[in-house]
Amino acid sequence: MTNSPVSHRVDRVEPQRIRHLFDLANEHDADDLVHLELGEPDFPTPEHVVEAAVTAAHGGATDYTPNAGIDPLRRAVADRLRSHGVDADPERVVVTTGGVEALYLTLLTVTDPGDEVVVPTPAWPNPLSQTCLAGANPVEVPLSPADGFAFDADRIIDAISDRTGAVVLTSPSNPTGRVFDVSSMERVVEAAVCHGAYVIADEVYHELTYDRPQPRLAAVTDRPERVVTVDSCSKTYAMTGWRVGWLSGPEPVTAAVTKIHESTTSCVNTPAQHAAVAALTGPDAPVREMKAAFERRRDRVVARLDEIPGVSAAYPEGAFYAFVDVSDLPGSSMEVAERLLFEYDVVAAPGSAFGRAGEGHLRFSFANDLERVETGLDRFDRMVRTESHGAE
Repeated sequence: MTNSPVSHRVDRVEPQRIRHLFDLANEHDADDLVHLELGEPDFPTPEHVVEAAVTAAHGGATDYTPNAGIDPLRRAVADRLRSHGVDADPERVVVTTGGVEALYLTLLTVTDPGDEVVVPTPAWPNPLSQTCLAGANPVEVPLSPADGFAFDADRIIDAISDRTGAVVLTSPSNPTGRVFDVSSMERVVEAAVCHGAYVIADEVYHELTYDRPQPRLAAVTDRPERVVTVDSCSKTYAMTGWRVGWLSGPEPVTAAVTKIHESTTSCVNTPAQHAAVAALTGPDAPVREMKAAFERRRDRVVARLDEIPGVSAAYPEGAFYAFVDVSDLPGSSMEVAERLLFEYDVVAAPGSAFGRAGEGHLRFSFANDLERVETGLDRFDRMVRTESHGAE
């Protein structure tokens, strides 16, 4: 078994350093542990969404659905995308088990074994590991911390070749919170098209931008037939555990994804799909309130980090993360994260989990009560000052 192609692909999957920190935190005996590592909203799912699932289940919506999802949800997704300027059609929407499955099924569809998948990093690690599982080769394009990990179209375009099957662009970014310049992303789409590649626009944080709206990439590019849009209910509607995502794109891709879906999860949980319909079509006041809370926390986190000597962070324009430069502290990002956990009772994600470009950083999530976030940053401040003083 150790020499089989499957085990070889599994061996190439990036180590799950975030999961390692989760496990250490679970084992750590602390009465007042501050969790700043979690990438999910700390708000409850809106009540009308929960009720929609309950009503659906009581009404008998507990059978299999079509592989691509129930029609009301596919229509709701298409309507939402059209409201953002995307030429979407319900027939070209596939509902998936979270945005994670949407990404994986897309990669399985648009790449062949041995292809390359270009991913600017630091980046959420799943597309890198999924690329390996699909038998393709991830190509990291490190963005520069010197300019706050701004989108570097030239560097990304240089990495695209005839071997490229796909380029994955996540904006707003996890882990940096940066919102990528849309005109620069359009240039990447043009370059990808020239080499016969697709661009996968991971837009699961699309609704969580704070300073300016983020256009959908498929709405602004001249080549939407080569763009696959991935999104989900997880972040926008505080529905991480419901596992409802989707992809929208050209018919050849969505048709193939639907066939593969039959062999993976068949269809998404049926009551959860009805809940997603309620989320997309119901009142948006809970989303506005959650977003406003995240923005207040973002502003406070930025101000608080500015007060800590020797550290800095790219300005988070979206999502709910601050990617903090701790390169002046001794040790790797994993070692810094472990000291922060075991000596100061704060859990943060090591930057190395997000690709080579993330080394020397910690990802702090402000998807937590502001008081707890403040407590965590106070402890981080004490750690930085203690270790900096000890190095003098």
